[in-house]
Amino acid sequence: MSTCKVDHSIEDVKQKLSDQKLFLPESLWEKCSQFLTQSVSQTDLNELFHLLKKYDLAPDEEKELRNQKMYALLEK
Repeated sequence: MSTCKVDHSIEDVKQKLSDQKLFLPESLWEKCSQFLTQSVSQTDLNELFHLLKKYDLAPDEEKELRNQKMYALLEK
């Protein structure tokens, strides 16, 4: 994902996750939701936000790549 200098709040990330719920695999959505109940670093919030941003518009290959990156982030 491209680098962004904007720090996204946990509320921003939760909203983006909610916006993309219908497009994410259910298990990934659940893991992201659980992840956001914990103390999350600003770096991880920003990364997750950008992985979710325009997820619904991404081609299937890009979605799979983003899914892998999200799973890796959530397993940290």
